[in-house]
Amino acid sequence: MSTVEAGSKRDEGEYGRAAKRPKMEEAQLEEKEDRAEDELEEGEDSDSGSLPGNGEVETDSRARWSGRQFGSGRKDNGEDSHLISPSPVVHVRGLCEAVVEADLIDALKKFGPICYVMMMPFKRQALVEFSSVESADRCVSCGAKEPVYIAGQQAYFNYSTSKRITRPTNADNPNSGNKVLLLSIQNPLYPITTDVLYTVCNPIGSVLRIVIFKRNGIQAMVEFESVQCAQKAKAALNGADIYAGCCTLKIEYARPTRLNVIKNDNESWDYTKPYLVRRERGKGRQKQAILGEHPSAYADNGYGLACPLLPLTSNSRYKLTSVDVPDMVSYPLPQSSPSYSGHAPSSVAMVSGLHPSKMNCTRIFNLFCLYGNIEKVKFMKSVPGTALVEMGDEYAVDRAITHLNSIKLFGKRLNVCVSKQHAVIPSQVFELEDGSSSYKDFAMTRNNRFSSAGQASKNIIQPPSAVLHYYNVPPCISQDQLLKLCREHDVPGFIKFKMFDAKPSSKTISGLLEFDSKTEAVEALTVLNHYQIRIPNGSNPYTLKLCFSTSSHL
Repeated sequence: MSTVEAGSKRDEGEYGRAAKRPKMEEAQLEEKEDRAEDELEEGEDSDSGSLPGNGEVETDSRARWSGRQFGSGRKDNGEDSHLISPSPVVHVRGLCEAVVEADLIDALKKFGPICYVMMMPFKRQALVEFSSVESADRCVSCGAKEPVYIAGQQAYFNYSTSKRITRPTNADNPNSGNKVLLLSIQNPLYPITTDVLYTVCNPIGSVLRIVIFKRNGIQAMVEFESVQCAQKAKAALNGADIYAGCCTLKIEYARPTRLNVIKNDNESWDYTKPYLVRRERGKGRQKQAILGEHPSAYADNGYGLACPLLPLTSNSRYKLTSVDVPDMVSYPLPQSSPSYSGHAPSSVAMVSGLHPSKMNCTRIFNLFCLYGNIEKVKFMKSVPGTALVEMGDEYAVDRAITHLNSIKLFGKRLNVCVSKQHAVIPSQVFELEDGSSSYKDFAMTRNNRFSSAGQASKNIIQPPSAVLHYYNVPPCISQDQLLKLCREHDVPGFIKFKMFDAKPSSKTISGLLEFDSKTEAVEALTVLNHYQIRIPNGSNPYTLKLCFSTSSHL
């Protein structure tokens, strides 16, 4: 049952549209960015024409950017800045990872009134809409003549091809706001509950209600006491990480002006009605609370391990009122043992848009195992190109949705979402086009990378990128042999190769492979991950292991 139930059909309709609107806007963004994806390296995005506005994408981004980015030897860029006609929307690049919306406003308000800010935290970019073209012109011109620093780091500016930033609500009034904010939590490596969001948001402005929903990743709506409180919260938190390096907040104004909450639990809470309690769902069907009564109440999580303490940010703008907030929040460590059951709404992901002849159970495992243990994979006979993937826990599903939803693979776009099924049942097994079985159990495979706490801590969970990290390769394997392996399996070859220095006694080597695009890297990983490399006179094969690198290029 959804955590939000409206009192009438009209209310239900509002919530349905409110939940889907962000998906539509993200789809616009992804669709337009993908046009330039082949020409651009990861992190070198096209200009903001790829954002909602007018839909243009310009691939010659480097020729248009001004300032000291290219050194004093470059010809005066006054001509370059006019390749795009002046616009009240300015595209900002080169932001530091810790920047939030308030930092941009503080640094750029001297150029003129700012109407709206759209953060792109993973790209370290943003769009800033000024109230007039003159203000935007002052910003771009100043950035071309002298360094402009945002949160202590020099930023670079140019006009956007968009004339206005698309807003999810009240489109006719560029200065409009709403006391309900829509929060999209990107890279959610840790549980996101009403307690967590209340702890983050309430110090800035009084929070009335919170609703969390999981359709495409994790999103939440937070209703504040006033529009002013919501505005302050958006400025302070937009682009910030709840925890270091993960759980990044992307914030917009929501469409509903009020939230309707019918129960108080981990996924919804009405702070004006403390008497609302969890509803019974029938004998034997009540779910176990993931975090118990409150995260800070944990001393031992019941699994024989002390709960890891995750520090909240010390940034002063997170504590703008005198409300006391705990500095640490405690969570149970998710376990994949059979005794840990009933802890998630669903640990099964549904994947559609799979290539009928190039995808099978093993290749799904090769890709999804980067984000959590894989228990079972089953293709659905009634829905071609669709599979169910049972993972170790619901957080693994959330990570897979966050990083793999909407990526391109073998010319098709994947759609990854939470399944209504709570387990994968091996029924209606049939033969796929490549001759393999439509069902496979991976519970006992040694290639699962999250089987123990020590093993899981070594995994660096990364979004797909054009650079792959390879390891567990025999020292006798050369660059040419790896390229030959790509050709033999009909996947794109890498364009750059780097081998890490290894100890003389090391039995394996590792390094980086850079591909021409993110899509090509994803395809190579899907096919070659866990490939068995056999060497002459070797007793056992080496298992080639691949993952996405933290490097954007070599």
